[in-house]
Formats: sequence, C-alpha cells, structure tokens
Amino acid sequence: MLLNPETIRLILQRRATLKAEFDIERIFDQIQESCIPSYCHSNPFAAAVAWWRLLAVQNLYSRYQRPGPILDFGAGTGEMFHFLNPHGEYHFVEQDEHLAATLSRWIPSAQREYLDRLEKKFITIFALDSLEHNEDIAGLIVALARALHPQGSLIISGPTENMLYRLGRRIAGFNAYYHINTIYEIESILREHLQCVACRTIPAGIPLFRISVWQPC
Repeated sequence: MLLNPETIRLILQRRATLKAEFDIERIFDQIQESCIPSYCHSNPFAAAVAWWRLLAVQNLYSRYQRPGPILDFGAGTGEMFHFLNPHGEYHFVEQDEHLAATLSRWIPSAQREYLDRLEKKFITIFALDSLEHNEDIAGLIVALARALHPQGSLIISGPTENMLYRLGRRIAGFNAYYHINTIYEIESILREHLQCVACRTIPAGIPLFRISVWQPC
C-alpha cells in the first residue's frame, strides 16, 4: 500500500499525540490490548503493521461507504476516525473510561453509545481488533447485526493467530494473551447473520490480520 505525504504526516502526528497523552511504559499492562502500544512501538515493522491495518480499513470503507451514522465498536482513542472522511455522525462504544474520555476530548463531535442501547441505524460499523476479546461473541455479533442499517456494512479486523502472529507478539513484547476467540471463529458466527462481501489479509505475503466487510443478506 502506497503512502502519500499527507498520510505519513497524519500517522506521525497521531503517534506523537498518543505518546504525549499516555505514559505507555508505566501503564503498559492496562493498555496493551488497546493497540496504542502498537501504534507507538519503537519497532518500525510492528508500528507499520498497526497503521497499515487502519489504512486497509480506510480503503474498504471508501469502497462500501454510504451516507449515514457510523459506529466504532471498541474504539479506543478513535484512531480510525482520523483516517475517514465520514459521511455521517461518528458514534463509538468503548468500555475503558480513560480511553473514552480521551476520545471525547480529541473528537468533540463524537457520540458515545452503549451496546445494550444501540438502535438499528448505523450505515457503517467498525469492529477493529475488538471482537476477539469478548466471551459472549455470539451475543455481541447479534447486537451489532441488529444495529446495522439494512443497506449498511460491518467492517471487522482481527489477528490470524498463526505462528507468525504469535512470534511477532513475542518479539514486540506483548506477553499477555487476552484473545478468547480467533478471527476465523468470529467469521463463522458472522456468516449466520450477514454475508461477507470482501476479505483481505495484511501485510501482503505475511498474513497477520484479516479484514472483512459484511452486509445484510
């Protein structure tokens, strides 16, 4: 994926902002599954893969987007928002209060939502590297599918959990392992409710993450 100067500047700006906001080394255990340590990682490849994932999602969003409200599930600090040209209001779900407060401060127009109160209105739902952490994955997928507009798209990403991915985590210093479900298990459950219209793995030739787009049948 080719990077233009504007995108490179944005990535460097977001890295600097995250580093200034979070003492990553001190609170690493609390935020290591939030992607923040990956975005700011000193290893160029580890950091590049994290941002590459967002750019791949951005590319798919540009292909499948429609005007209407957007939901970012497990949004963290809302990094995805900065790579969008959203055609609708930006809403988010985030359990971590610190991350949610930071997102709201950085994106004042963002509207916080809660899983048990979602309405069937979202034209695009993002669930990026967030579904694999949940025990009741089937119930969660039902809730997200119900919140999706009949002409909407759910865009998900998750790690492949293969040997290369696990080795990469170890090299990058991510020793804890909080993934309850694999991306393949998640996709299998999704097929009971939605249809997959696009799927890709990144980086090219090194399948560490799967990104896919799902729509109502």
